[in-house]
Amino acid sequence: MRYSGFRVIREALSGHKGWTPAWREPDPKPHYDIVIIGGGGHGLATAHYLAKVYKQKNIAVIEKGWIGGGNVGRNTTIIRSNYLLDGNEPFYEFSLKLWEGLEQDLNYNAMVSQRGIMNLIHSDAQRDAFVRRGNAMILNGADAEYLDEVQIRAEYPFLKFDDQRFPIKGGLAQRRGGTVRHDAVAWGYARSADSHGVDIIQNCEVTGFKIEYGVCKGIETSRGFIGAGRVGCAVAGNSGRLMGMAGMRLPIESHVLQAFVSEGLKPILPGVITFGAGHFYVSQSDKGGLVFGGDLDGYNSYAQRGNLPVVEDVCEGGMAIMPMIGRARLLRMWGGIMDMSMDGSPYIDKTHIEGLYFNGGWCYGGFKATPASGYTFAHLLAKDEPHETATAYRLDRYKTGHMIDEKGQGNQPNLH
Repeated sequence: MRYSGFRVIREALSGHKGWTPAWREPDPKPHYDIVIIGGGGHGLATAHYLAKVYKQKNIAVIEKGWIGGGNVGRNTTIIRSNYLLDGNEPFYEFSLKLWEGLEQDLNYNAMVSQRGIMNLIHSDAQRDAFVRRGNAMILNGADAEYLDEVQIRAEYPFLKFDDQRFPIKGGLAQRRGGTVRHDAVAWGYARSADSHGVDIIQNCEVTGFKIEYGVCKGIETSRGFIGAGRVGCAVAGNSGRLMGMAGMRLPIESHVLQAFVSEGLKPILPGVITFGAGHFYVSQSDKGGLVFGGDLDGYNSYAQRGNLPVVEDVCEGGMAIMPMIGRARLLRMWGGIMDMSMDGSPYIDKTHIEGLYFNGGWCYGGFKATPASGYTFAHLLAKDEPHETATAYRLDRYKTGHMIDEKGQGNQPNLH
């Protein structure tokens, strides 16, 4: 079924009796050419591009829970490509361009809203760093605009400009950045992948790999053995546990990252704002709630829940730049499991086991990378070679000395 305005009118006039399920609920086949473990945004996007762009057949996505129950539905919905390093910026700009055409590609309303993102500047040194980043963005084909204090006051008059500790001296804007409805991304990719023949198998937990003489032959699951020519792993914060079943120890730590939403308010934020003197980012949803977050929990955890010290830290960041946020009531909070890499950048690579491929280590950048991650992982699975925008995301880059340390924090994952 193809969605359109005419279809909505037709169904309204006929009592909405013609709608069909967005995707099927098939039983797993004994064997697939390609199996993708992980039914989140990255796994579903990979299946979509494998089937639609690379014309692969006989594909399955294996998800231990339900579609949209993982990190793809547990984030702050921000999209952007304002990175500095050559290993990252072309990739995230590619992703942003895919976001811009996503709804037409999927025939699904993902509520892509390019309302812009503003990174605030609080010191002269930070101004120099952000101008450098903006120049790098422009050199890689992205948009970037430096705004001085007068321009920031005109666009965001409610910010606290004259704070003695964190005066606002300017900002780096990316007008093409913004937000996307996270649940709709999962549903749209799932629907499109299914329409191209992909089997989406929910409530099917992977319990092991069948590896013979260094070759991956398939996976053991709670619904029996599933053979596969190639297996792609894209399970975000559970990467370490999954790849451990294949005898691999990844350069990754799992941490909780919390997000929050306030009660619904009248429109006050024109775009996304990030605090330059601390880790705080905020936007306003279409329902009116302020959606915001900050630093991850500093300790390793697989729990999808938050804790009060981080609530306090995030709210302090919000109060420092936007005191009026203190009058809003917190409606709810949630946590996602971040697979934090050693240098803060992801991996899209084949492993030393033939037929086994890995996608992970996304740290804070997972949601915004969804289209490009899926596209480049599909390229790797289909052609057995990295996509041109993802050549730097190798598992062996620490051995070869090619780290992609975007934040300059070294190899301590909880700092990235």
